[in-house]
Amino acid sequence: MPRYAQLVIGPAGSGKSTYCQNVYQHCQSIKRTVHVVNLDPAADHFEYPVSVDIRELISLEDVMEELKLGPNGGLIYCMEYLEENLEDWFSEQMEDYIDDDYLIFDCPGQIELYSHIPVLRTFVDQLKRWDFNVCAVYMLDSQFVSDVTKYISGCMASLSAMVQLELPHINVLSKIDLLPSKRDLDKFLDPDARLLLGDLNQQMAPRFARLNQALAELVDDYSMVNFLPLDITDEDSIQFVLSHIDNAIQYGEDAEPKARDHDPDGDDGGGF
Repeated sequence: MPRYAQLVIGPAGSGKSTYCQNVYQHCQSIKRTVHVVNLDPAADHFEYPVSVDIRELISLEDVMEELKLGPNGGLIYCMEYLEENLEDWFSEQMEDYIDDDYLIFDCPGQIELYSHIPVLRTFVDQLKRWDFNVCAVYMLDSQFVSDVTKYISGCMASLSAMVQLELPHINVLSKIDLLPSKRDLDKFLDPDARLLLGDLNQQMAPRFARLNQALAELVDDYSMVNFLPLDITDEDSIQFVLSHIDNAIQYGEDAEPKARDHDPDGDDGGGF
């Protein structure tokens, strides 16, 4: 029987842990069981119960102290150490989640983990071998997407993660609730290549015109990058994003149909 997982990724500060917290709370309120797994060895505080914690295997603080590495080098070392221990330590941690479980993996924010270092791709492949249907949830701070150049930058980072991980992929613009005006985001949620190109050409030197056209057409022609808005203060917004993710991993499609209770005497309390 398949199991299900979200791999929550994106730049540092994009709201990944806050997303995990609010999705967990939302699922609690609708009586749906999910488990959150911390894959960030630098994390020090959680607003949700952690089912599996990489820090029980290795922590960034210990690595930096013992190996004299900086934060980025230390984090990559931690993730590569996790990669080496997938078959033993992590496999043992996952033994409790063998039946139709839904896991949310809260990942670190170093972008190189999704762009060219193969650690998370190896991790994803292992989840697939354990019969998990996995969806990448790429978080991008909506306050970062304040103009078209930053939007294109975010799109390219998302595309890089899509190519690296080869998973069903949902892009989410987080922190919508913190924006002074949401109207400015409309053009980024369902982008029009002509508008993007016009804005790019206005902001950049003429020598970049051909590059701008290629980038705008890449976003438009393949329809590979679009974003869902997320307002964590709105339960409907959380459910909207969650439903798209569930659809991407086919969650619930193999559930057994539930029959209505039937009164053999014919008194069913007033009919349907």
